[in-house]
Amino acid sequence: MNSTTSASLPIRTALANAPVGAKKQILGEMLFPIVAKQQPELAGKITGMMLELENSDLIMLLESPEMMKDKINEAV
Repeated sequence: MNSTTSASLPIRTALANAPVGAKKQILGEMLFPIVAKQQPELAGKITGMMLELENSDLIMLLESPEMMKDKINEAV
């Protein structure tokens, strides 16, 4: 009945154990290298834009490479 994938567990664990104020920081640190691989020149700006999304949406993007790629392309 566990709907989370094994790949998503580290993300969810890191966020569950983090203080409220640190969650966006953690998500940003996870997002930036992924965005930088696709858009190195705009990685900081795109990551900042993505951090305006809800944490649950960011987790979904981190868990789905295809959705992440689409969201990065949408931002450009």
